[in-house]
Amino acid sequence: METQSSGLEPGLYIVAGPIGNLGDLSPRAAEVLRLADVVAVEDTRVSARLLRHAGSDRPMVPYHDHSAEGVRLRLIERMASESVALLSDAGTPLISDPGYKLVRDARAAGRRIITLPGPSAAIAALTLSGLPTDRFLFMGFPPAKQKARADTFAEVAALRATLIFYESGPRLSESLAAMAEGLGDREAAVSREISKAFEETQTGTLSELSARYADAPPKGEIVVIVGPPGEAPRASAEDADAALIEAMERLPVSKAAGEVAKKLGLDRRALYTRAMELKG
Repeated sequence: METQSSGLEPGLYIVAGPIGNLGDLSPRAAEVLRLADVVAVEDTRVSARLLRHAGSDRPMVPYHDHSAEGVRLRLIERMASESVALLSDAGTPLISDPGYKLVRDARAAGRRIITLPGPSAAIAALTLSGLPTDRFLFMGFPPAKQKARADTFAEVAALRATLIFYESGPRLSESLAAMAEGLGDREAAVSREISKAFEETQTGTLSELSARYADAPPKGEIVVIVGPPGEAPRASAEDADAALIEAMERLPVSKAAGEVAKKLGLDRRALYTRAMELKG
């Protein structure tokens, strides 16, 4: 396979663009945008500004959620002999943006795939939040419908990890209130317009933040960071006794102790000893 005159090997180049400040575009990313044979973009109007900033005059091809399968197949065909740069409207492609199908199918076709790491609103907001970063889960946009949204929150309510959501300004207050109901009134942070002139991060509980934005929906792109659930209070001796008495009505002592140990997070041997005392 021959290298193109552009200086780039044929294949797919996943280019992370700025989420606000154009100065965040890396020199390597700018070079790829100048040299690629074609740039696949979500919106040509949005990407044209970035390409001008990078000094690129390369042709653009629309590629987004609503693109026909034929568009993807043609791009993959071009990667056999040309360099194709993939660019989202903001940040890292594939993160709550179209693109994973293109990467999947390009890999299946044996095409060369290169990623150029860079900005991501989800990660940037996490660093601004002051909430735990050792375990986190990116959830994208919560469902708009109440039932689906409640089901989504219920699914992750017990997960001991910080949660990351995207949300729109008009839905923010309602969504924060739904999170408080479905996840518990946890510590949270709302970041908007990251790296732009009016960048802002507000912290508080979910209910406090919901009230803050109830009458003043914010503008711009918004990321909500929700802290992990707090430690469950340790069961008291009275709680353990009550649970053991109830379990022993249904189960032998040994199994009752095991069930309560699992349920309350207590030592099984100590519970077995206590169960024998209660039985006696």
